[in-house]
Amino acid sequence: MASGPRQSDTEGCPEPSEDTDGLVDLNRAVGRQVKLLRERAGMTQKELGDRLGYGEDLVSSLERGRRTPQPEFLDAADDLLDAGGLLKATKEDVARAKARARVRHPAWFRDYARLEADAVEINFYNNHDIPGLFQTEGRTRALYEMRKPLLDEEMVEQRVASRMDRQEILTRRPLPILTVVIEEVVLRRPLGGREVHKEQLGRLLELGRLRTVELQVMPTHRTEHSGMGGSFTLLMPRGKPQVAYTEVQTSARLATDLDEVRILAARYGSIRAQALTPRESLTLIERMRTEDEH
Repeated sequence: MASGPRQSDTEGCPEPSEDTDGLVDLNRAVGRQVKLLRERAGMTQKELGDRLGYGEDLVSSLERGRRTPQPEFLDAADDLLDAGGLLKATKEDVARAKARARVRHPAWFRDYARLEADAVEINFYNNHDIPGLFQTEGRTRALYEMRKPLLDEEMVEQRVASRMDRQEILTRRPLPILTVVIEEVVLRRPLGGREVHKEQLGRLLELGRLRTVELQVMPTHRTEHSGMGGSFTLLMPRGKPQVAYTEVQTSARLATDLDEVRILAARYGSIRAQALTPRESLTLIERMRTEDEH
């Protein structure tokens, strides 16, 4: 069985609820605490990230309230920064605010968000963009700022924070298996400007080297292509059958029909076979990144 057309979370979704606003405000308050404690300890964002095993961009996002801190981060940062339990004490408040915000998702997106958060395997084919889970904050912000009709600044910040929050999947344990096929032309389009683009390519290289991630590029010169029907995502929920998700313009659809999902899964296998291997893909992305420096 498949759900019918629904509004897409990238276009015409309802305004964020008060519960979502509460999570954003709490994230900002916790982020300010982390920043003050870090500066008191005389550390840069990079130094704190290195000591805790996180990237500098993640620390920056957390301090600005654009990402929800995970319990593991709060525990480790509290100990390292000698916060005396200040950060650990926020864990329950953050968890409650996050739960309320999730409940307030529109019904059509709530199912996908729940499945994505608990998935043991996620497979993406994207023919026009980079999947949200793989985007840098800079690219995400650029995408929302160029949206037509224009979004106001507060809406942009809320949607950036929401997408960055979903990326906690990349830091939780156990990590899900992630595969992605991205069109070469997508990786050559410098959305957001050269610096944002260079940072995005670096992020893809970082993620593509993880043992749980297989990133492939579909070369533009291919004369046969099984993905001409458009982008789609395949999710394997824990203990449940695989499902598929498609999104175009202002419509999104979650498919659970076994035959439909089977066809998309077979199509995805063909797409991966036609794409560059993961090693070849990383080599190409590294070359693109180097070219951008000149």
